[in-house]
Amino acid sequence: MPYRLHKQHPTKKEVASSLAAVEAMYEAILEAAVDAIITIDPEGLIQSVNRAAVKMFGYAAEEMIGRNVNMLMPEPYASEHDGYVDRYLKTGEARIIGIGREVSGRRKNGDVFPMDLAVGAARFEGRIMFTGIIRDISAIKKNAAEQERLESELRRAQKMEALGQLTGGVAHDFNNLLAVILGNLEMVQDEVEDSSFLNDAIHDALEATKMGSQLTNRLLAFARRQPLSPQLVDLNTLVIGMSDMMQRSLGGSVRVNMVIAKGLWNTMADPGQIENALLNLAINARDAMPKGGDLTIETSNVPGRPRGRGRDFVRLTIADEGVGMPPEVLERAFDPFFTTKQGGKGSGLGLSMVYGFVKQSGGNVSIDSTPGKGTTIAIDLPRALTETESAPDAKADKDTGPAKERILVVEDDARVRRVSVRRLASLGYDVVEAASGEAALEALKTEPDIALVFSDIVMPGGMSGVDLAEQVNALHPAIKVVLTSGYASGVVDAAGASIDAEDSLGPRLKSGAWPILRKPHTKDELARQIRETLEARSGSA
Repeated sequence: MPYRLHKQHPTKKEVASSLAAVEAMYEAILEAAVDAIITIDPEGLIQSVNRAAVKMFGYAAEEMIGRNVNMLMPEPYASEHDGYVDRYLKTGEARIIGIGREVSGRRKNGDVFPMDLAVGAARFEGRIMFTGIIRDISAIKKNAAEQERLESELRRAQKMEALGQLTGGVAHDFNNLLAVILGNLEMVQDEVEDSSFLNDAIHDALEATKMGSQLTNRLLAFARRQPLSPQLVDLNTLVIGMSDMMQRSLGGSVRVNMVIAKGLWNTMADPGQIENALLNLAINARDAMPKGGDLTIETSNVPGRPRGRGRDFVRLTIADEGVGMPPEVLERAFDPFFTTKQGGKGSGLGLSMVYGFVKQSGGNVSIDSTPGKGTTIAIDLPRALTETESAPDAKADKDTGPAKERILVVEDDARVRRVSVRRLASLGYDVVEAASGEAALEALKTEPDIALVFSDIVMPGGMSGVDLAEQVNALHPAIKVVLTSGYASGVVDAAGASIDAEDSLGPRLKSGAWPILRKPHTKDELARQIRETLEARSGSA
């Protein structure tokens, strides 16, 4: 607001005093401004700066006044500035005058930062003077970048969740098909003479079926629906124990360096899956270093955050000096079937399996990679809640000889049901079949002496295999139950998380009340599980 005189005819002394007051007022306003304010002359020389400018750029006022304003600009702005001013003075063309825009500034220490610049021009004592009002937008840009990062992570998590659901569903259906193929091939093989050409053909077909099952295992790993056997694991012992094998697998051009943390916590996870993940990542690192280099494997504790709150993790880090990954490849690194290797040299499921196993175990996995500077992958597994948890005892092999018990087979897929019925009948069991949980309950009312119910977990019609098992236990406590699923969902992860496709069943499956046999299974696996369950003590369901 301009300073106004109230007297109609002030004296010269009063006028001078009033002008001094106005000057002092405007100087106070400039010094109090939160934005940097800099004035320059037509030659680009700085005429004045306020306190905010001194603080923003790191120069003292006397270091700036009288010098060209391009000292505060990085390239290319520094070289272009004088041209903008000259063009405006000669032609009136305003490239930056009266226009606010985002540019970069340079501090005294050399740091370059983003700033919002608005420039105005005014004529003073016959000369044009330029005023720049500058706002440091580093924090705004940082917050925007962080927001974009979080949104990107959310989009990626949603994409991986959708891919996992699709992949798990496909693997489940494929496992049902493999169960039919495997079961029928085994029965045909039993009828063919050992020396027959057909026996060789059946053997090859069985091998192909097993390879198909291994593929679905990898898909289920990505979809977080693979069977896990969590045990108390000392990562240091596991990593050291694998060192010789890894060195042989990687060749002499790759140097394996171990950085082992003292006082490392234990984790509750599947040691076999950890070994598979470590070997997978080590081979990927070798392929990324065709001329050789250092592979560093490190263990460490990661306390819960913030301020020690939250769950503790044990970290396994694998770092290489390889070619690294550009952003577009890094974005898809965990996607199933995505690979940068030449045809026939990779299935694109290695990192997907690692991702699925770690997530199913209640952990996290991250990748940091820069082209030409290598890749670092960090696997965080939950710290064991107690130091006394131990691995479950391995079950001893049971006698799978002839038996006379009566078994109720419950399976909605008629082809899979026929295979199970034939297999159990060939093992000497008396078999009754039902196509749904409701039909199974009716069969239990009319069919006497049923000793065991063998049921699929996921069935249409509203009653799952778990629902059926609970009702069987309640109504007929003496009858045993064995469940089966193409999702391999009977084994829930160490953190107690349920399997995606069976969210409502997960907590009940976690109880371990019923053994679960994964599809596809062989006749011997079926025989062993049925026999073990039937011969278990009556007190164990």
